[in-house]
Amino acid sequence: MDLILRRANLPDGRKGLDIGIEAGRIVALETNLPATAAQEIDVSGRLVSPPFVDAHFHMDATLSYGIPRVNQSGTLLEGIALWGELKPLLTPEAVIERALAYCDWAVARGILAIRTHVDICDPSLLAVRALLEVKHKVAPYLDLQLVAFPQDGYYRSPGAVDLLEKALDLGVDVVGGIPHFERTMAEGAASVRALCEIAAARGLRVDLHCDETDDPLSRHVETLAYETQRLGLQGRVAGSHLTSMHSMDNYYVSKLIPLMAEAELGVISNPLINMVIQGRHDTYPKRRGLTRVPELMAAGLTVAFGHDCVMDPWYPLGSGNMLEVAHMGIHAAQLTGYEQMRQCFLAVTENPARILGLEGYGLQPGCYADVVVLQAADPVEAIRLKPACLYVFRRGQLIAQTPPVVSQLNLPNRPSEVDFTRKL
Repeated sequence: MDLILRRANLPDGRKGLDIGIEAGRIVALETNLPATAAQEIDVSGRLVSPPFVDAHFHMDATLSYGIPRVNQSGTLLEGIALWGELKPLLTPEAVIERALAYCDWAVARGILAIRTHVDICDPSLLAVRALLEVKHKVAPYLDLQLVAFPQDGYYRSPGAVDLLEKALDLGVDVVGGIPHFERTMAEGAASVRALCEIAAARGLRVDLHCDETDDPLSRHVETLAYETQRLGLQGRVAGSHLTSMHSMDNYYVSKLIPLMAEAELGVISNPLINMVIQGRHDTYPKRRGLTRVPELMAAGLTVAFGHDCVMDPWYPLGSGNMLEVAHMGIHAAQLTGYEQMRQCFLAVTENPARILGLEGYGLQPGCYADVVVLQAADPVEAIRLKPACLYVFRRGQLIAQTPPVVSQLNLPNRPSEVDFTRKL
């Protein structure tokens, strides 16, 4: 074999397994694997996971914080306005440089697949062309899936209807939209219908920024569920954000969630950004603004967490760490049961991989040898510590490595170092 990882813990709770890798794929997964390899690494009870997957990001804006100014109110609408000020200043070279820099961060953090929304409301499609080039450059080490996103509204922005089609013709992968930003609820619903029809005609997936608002009457996800079933798009459609569900009355939600489950909608919540953007118009009590993650998980929907933004017009923080996203999700959605915390780990690994339709993803013989070794023993400890990715492999090749993080102590009658793991 090319590589064997010895004595690995897996996210599903299995411990002490050897993972055999050959020709870029996992070929064996068993205890005391009776084989040799060109390289063997004893991970000694560390967690070995499939790579992190970010199901929702904005790479055309990433690392642009402060250009031309910062978002003083912290609101979604000022962020959109600020992005409008930034767009005329963009150059292909700058977009590519910032995106590639972020991809470096992502790989070092164990993210090997990202779905990024790219604004198509610029007549030159500058950001689209730039990110298509980035997609080509990073393909050997990172799967980049692009969403044609009419940031200023599919109907509201002049020319967006044609520009979205042009972006898809250039090779953008997924149909996006933002129905709650249209001029009226009726136009928002019409945009959902039109965008789903485009996806059905082209055989593409759909991912809409849907109901990213504190308004409980923003109910475009209902239309999204209906159009998904009408057009036979089950399993290929995701609703991102869905924050209005936080403010809806329970009776309506008791109808809505089963409709979403019937349509097999994917759900993408973005805990970091929605925690700081939503509820900005509230005094006290302030709404968290996160969608109903526990209820959606309990109903059997595929729920993923996305990073959404890193240092851009909407969010001044972030470093590409999906465990930080999961950590916030646990707190904001009050998911502190043990199995719930494990579900939050799946929300940044297996679930987004399913929503993106990634082939060969996972830790089974036959899957691609895309794996991350974490300085933690299990998924809950990983979320608690947000630890280093000791090794990141792509198709069995080491592409990133971080030394273990250990603090040295000089205390009487105490250990000489600590790594913050619990020793039982």
